[in-house]
Amino acid sequence: MTASSTTPSVDPLITGVPSGSSGRGLGTLPRTALTAIAPAVWGTTYVVTTELLPPGHPVFAALLRALPAGLIALAVTRTLPRGSWWGKAAVLGVLNIGLFLPLLFTAAERLPGGVAGTLAAAQPMIVAVLAVAVLRQRLSGRRLLWGLVGVLGIGLVVIGPSAALDVVGVAAGLGSAATMALGITLAKRWGRPEGASPLALTGWQLTSGGLFLLPLTFLLEGAPPAVDGRAALGYLWLGLIGGLLTYALWFQGITSLPVTNVAVLGLLSPLVAALLGAMVLDQTLGPVQLVGFALALASIVAGQLPDRRPAPARS
Repeated sequence: MTASSTTPSVDPLITGVPSGSSGRGLGTLPRTALTAIAPAVWGTTYVVTTELLPPGHPVFAALLRALPAGLIALAVTRTLPRGSWWGKAAVLGVLNIGLFLPLLFTAAERLPGGVAGTLAAAQPMIVAVLAVAVLRQRLSGRRLLWGLVGVLGIGLVVIGPSAALDVVGVAAGLGSAATMALGITLAKRWGRPEGASPLALTGWQLTSGGLFLLPLTFLLEGAPPAVDGRAALGYLWLGLIGGLLTYALWFQGITSLPVTNVAVLGLLSPLVAALLGAMVLDQTLGPVQLVGFALALASIVAGQLPDRRPAPARS
């Protein structure tokens, strides 16, 4: 179970799109569309969590979302890290999975009215700043501005007049945005090792993140809750579709697209959550929410446009 010596010319999870290109005549659009599937599917987490999962067990939910999916990916790919990638995979797994998921679930449970979604929407701006320090990119004022527009748009969509602030929830929401932003930036800096598929890289991170969560689950929450048929269906969705498949697409997008372009796609999650809330939970979307939708979508589109001049690397 070791990585092969050559990198495949076609990524197995993105059939027909060569790993060294972004599609003929379409630029980065095919790769961006596939990457956008991940945050769109993650937008189902709120409905699944509130309607199917037992309440009060955010760390357990994060564990079941990560560890089984990671072990499945390892069994399928039969590829283990080599050399420095043991440490890199552990760091990325803790940031992108082990810390991010429980903080996200905690914020969702403690912050009503979609405040958690607004805090998470700050992630693109954090990535834009981290790209300067970690990737030596020029700070883009345009991207920061559109990131602020995205936060405003998400705020208009999901924050209602009854929204309340909770100190622990706010800290968890900001922490989830910061850990994922750092994980995205480091994943872009380190890339993908030769011979490792996107599914293998995903398996390393899900497994290391799940192993990090395993002792925390029993220390913080004690015995696991009873899992009935509805809960089992929810955990399967979050683990296989919302975990294994989407993270493979997400990490593939990070390695092949500009990191700031990928980060702004995360705004799709609260937008999808709001749409599902209107369709499934009978929540209403008024004129203010529609304006917020327009602003958030404009931020996503603007985030995919290249800068007017290239951002040279700093020496």
